[in-house]
Amino acid sequence: MGKISLGVNMEFVRHDDKSFEWGVRTAAEIGCAYVEPMVHWGREVLSEAGYFHSVSLLDDPLRIRRVCEKAGVKLSALSAHCPLCKPEVSTEFLKQAVRFACECGAPVVNTDEGPKPEWTTVEEDHMLMRYVLREAAAVAEPRGILIGLEPHQQYSKTVAGLDRIQRLVASAAIGINFDTGNSYLAGEDPIVWLDHVQDRLVHLHAKDISIQQSAAERGKVAGTPVGCACGDGVIDWERVIAICQALPRAIVFSIECGTVDQAARSVQHLRRLL
Repeated sequence: MGKISLGVNMEFVRHDDKSFEWGVRTAAEIGCAYVEPMVHWGREVLSEAGYFHSVSLLDDPLRIRRVCEKAGVKLSALSAHCPLCKPEVSTEFLKQAVRFACECGAPVVNTDEGPKPEWTTVEEDHMLMRYVLREAAAVAEPRGILIGLEPHQQYSKTVAGLDRIQRLVASAAIGINFDTGNSYLAGEDPIVWLDHVQDRLVHLHAKDISIQQSAAERGKVAGTPVGCACGDGVIDWERVIAICQALPRAIVFSIECGTVDQAARSVQHLRRLL
């Protein structure tokens, strides 16, 4: 039986205008065993000033490791979303994120295809993505890092579309970071989709969608930044848990919501079910 652990994506402190360090301490206080930091390229003024949680890939990776060790939490993944359809942006970013993950101790790097160029065709986009993923896999494979592809944009919003991206490169390093909320908003059945990708699952974004957001956006969008508290929305968490508990590997549920209160209530809800 696969072990399920609870973590949180650092987006839960986005609106608190606090630092990465503050966010990690808060994650530990509400009972998370794991955190999923977000990384960015270059320097960003709010992060440098301690008003935002994202960490620069130009920082020392040991900064992340030390902060997590001090708080008593582990790393489930790095959130390193970049537009795979734009290799001039994503190739070096993703390769650097993989190297950074290896040194800071994150086993997975999560990403998606991102917004596509306006002028490219579908076939050209997939060739561009294949190039980026092949380059990233070559860095990830010898380091034992996994790349989690997430349903989030124009191609990955369907079961067949995500399958096609994941199979562009034949590499054991490339798996699926399944997002329960994004898959639901795209108009798919998240339970059926999760069951379909379970043998390729490396990480899970535990995102619930409120009834209000579902009514307004389902079938009209490919994803959403954060959801509501797990248990307050439409996702059937008992069935999600049942699928993941049957896996032969451990999976972290990285909660994706918009506030500290939502994250704390998500932990309580999921812990009761577990």
